[in-house]
Amino acid sequence: MSAQEESAAPGMTAPVMHVLRVSDPARSVAFYQDVLGFEERPAGRDTSVSAAAELVRGPARIQLISATTPAETTSPGVLFFETDDVAGLRAAVAARGGDPTPCTRVNRIKFEVFEVRDPDGHTLWFGESYHRPDLERPDAMLLQALPELPFDDVGAAVAYYRDVLGFGINYQQRDLGVMDRDRVTVLLVPRGRPDPGPGAAEFYVRDADALHAELSGRGARVQGEPVSHPWGLRDFRVLDHEGNLLIFAQPFE
Repeated sequence: MSAQEESAAPGMTAPVMHVLRVSDPARSVAFYQDVLGFEERPAGRDTSVSAAAELVRGPARIQLISATTPAETTSPGVLFFETDDVAGLRAAVAARGGDPTPCTRVNRIKFEVFEVRDPDGHTLWFGESYHRPDLERPDAMLLQALPELPFDDVGAAVAYYRDVLGFGINYQQRDLGVMDRDRVTVLLVPRGRPDPGPGAAEFYVRDADALHAELSGRGARVQGEPVSHPWGLRDFRVLDHEGNLLIFAQPFE
């Protein structure tokens, strides 16, 4: 790339430092150089780990650590980079043989973003701020959602949601449980036919980490640690005793 072409190319606009464990550093270096436009430079020694390679693009910096066991690459990370031209960068990544997702506007964090996966499955988000103001909303028409979750045994479900998930009983009969926790109400209903599959519901919460610790301590089937996503939510997942999926998400800016 000529100096003129480099100056016209989309650039990274925020200083950021990431450390990634990779199974094949040479393969990863080739991907970050050839597809994402990073440049390799001698690895710095300003971190507590010994890097196999270091890549930079403007103020963005990545150090690659060689994984010593396969297990070290089975939990891919999520990286976020700011750019001054997200559409141009996406086009450049696609032209270089990458497979970027379409650009998407995420109003909560005021960024337009696209996603790319590296050879080890790490998720790379590239975003450009567009400072879109929050939309003015008219007087609310929809006031509350009451998700219904299906069960073979509604009575057992009422006890589980009370004892394990911390809900209170608002109302109960043989084929219905109305369960409250704070401002949220969930309806526990008999499993329908011919669609007997599990249900799902997502809840916004004040503190995902505190709730994760509480539910883990109660013996809930928590599916991993809370994860922060570039679209402005930090969430974790729980499967109840009959396999319904509950997602608890904390919004953040």
